[in-house]
Amino acid sequence: MDDTGGLHESPIAGVEDRNGAVVVRLTGELDLYNAQVVRDELFAVAAHAPDRVVVELSAVTFIDSTGLGVLIEAQTQLANRQAFLLAAPGLETRRALELSGLDRHFAVHESLDEALAAKV
Repeated sequence: MDDTGGLHESPIAGVEDRNGAVVVRLTGELDLYNAQVVRDELFAVAAHAPDRVVVELSAVTFIDSTGLGVLIEAQTQLANRQAFLLAAPGLETRRALELSGLDRHFAVHESLDEALAAKV
């Protein structure tokens, strides 16, 4: 999964199935450097047409416009785009979502449990 020669941690902390919902846990800095890894993982998850995809962001310390763009691209891969949810963004990630206006584009939830329980 990490083809960076060990210099950087993979931005994918884990992927788990939760009763038809797929939770993708991201970590660290999401930027141009590792956007393709995140894109590949989210597209692969979406290809299985889960009931919902929850991107858990609590361990993300930084996200740039490339990382935000990957989230938008991944959302378009689902037939029901409302089934693509973001969970638990930290302060910096929340700020990036707000400054870009994407907090109004995505369903952003305070916690993973809230995102898993949300109506889609």
